[in-house]
Amino acid sequence: MIGRIGGGSTGPAERINPQEKAALIYAQARSELSNRLWKAALGSDASAGAGPSRSGSPEIGLDAMLALLGADGMPVAVPPAPVPSASAAPPDPDERSSHHGSGSQGGDASAGGLGVNASYAATLSAAAERTGLPPALLATIVQAEAATGPDGRWLAYSRNPRSSAAGLGQFLSGTWISEAERPGTWLRQIAGAQGWLNGHGRVASGARSALLQLRYDGDTAIQAVADYARSNLDQLRNAGVAIGTSIESLAQNAYVGHHLGMSDAIRFLKGELSPDRARKLLKAQIGAAAAEQRIAEAGGAARAHRIWLLGYVARAIQPQRFAALGGTKGGRNA
Repeated sequence: MIGRIGGGSTGPAERINPQEKAALIYAQARSELSNRLWKAALGSDASAGAGPSRSGSPEIGLDAMLALLGADGMPVAVPPAPVPSASAAPPDPDERSSHHGSGSQGGDASAGGLGVNASYAATLSAAAERTGLPPALLATIVQAEAATGPDGRWLAYSRNPRSSAAGLGQFLSGTWISEAERPGTWLRQIAGAQGWLNGHGRVASGARSALLQLRYDGDTAIQAVADYARSNLDQLRNAGVAIGTSIESLAQNAYVGHHLGMSDAIRFLKGELSPDRARKLLKAQIGAAAAEQRIAEAGGAARAHRIWLLGYVARAIQPQRFAALGGTKGGRNA
C-alpha cells in the first residue's frame, strides 16, 4: 500500500481518492529530482562493455526461427488504466525473471520518425549516447511496449491489468526495483541521490512507492529502457546467444530480453523454454482461453508461445521506422 503523504495522523491526504493520492506521490517524487541531478545523469556514461561472443554455441537467431516457424500469431492489446493504481497487488514471485508488458502496438509513429512522440527525441538521443545503443533501437522497444492513444501518442500513465507492468517501458515492479539497485544505471543514480537505498544498496521499504511511481515519467522510463536493453544484449552475448550486429537483430534480441526477462529470454532464444513455462507466459499475454486455443492449434505450448512472440516481434520491432533519429547502423558498443 502507498503510505500517507505528510507526517500527521490525519489531514488532506486521508480524504483524497486513491488516484489523486497516487498522482500526488508521483508529483512529490518527481519534483525532488533536481535539475542538477538530471543534468549530471544525462552527462554520465554508464554504458557497459559488450561481452565476448561464444562462437562455439549454435547460432539460433530470430530470423532463423521465424523462417522455420512462420509468423502467424496475432498480438493482443491490453487496455491500460489511465493513471497508476494507488494499491498494487503483491508482485508475482517470477516478476524478476519474466516481463509481461502490455504487448500493445498502438498507433503508428510517422514514417522514419517519432511523429507525435517527438518530444522524447532529446531523451532518446541522450539515453543512446549514454549506453552506446542506437536511438532507433530504443524507440522501437518503447513503441512495442507502450500503450498508445488514437493518434499514436505513447501513454506514460499506462498499466497492464494482468500484471504490475507500467509506464512507457511496461516495467514490472520487481524489475524496476532491481534496475534501481543495479550499479551504473540511471535509476541507481536517482535512488542514491534521493536517499532511497539502504546501506546494502537495496531500495528501502519506505522508498519503494516513490520509486515505482517514476515508471510513469516518460523520460525516466526511456532511460531505464536503455539501461535494460544494454544489459540484456550483453548478457545474451555472454550466454552464447548469437545476437547479430545489424540494428534489426540487436533490437529484436534486446526486446526479447525486455519482454521475457533474461532467464526466460536465454531459454527461449536457445529453444529450451519448457512447455509449462511457455504456457504460463502465453496465458499472461493473451489470456487463458486464447492461449489454450493457440496451444491446441500449434500442437504444444512451447511452439504456440514461440509462434506468437516471434510473430509479434517481427511486426512490432522495426527500427527503420525511426531512421530519422540516426544511428541505424548500430551503436558504438552494440
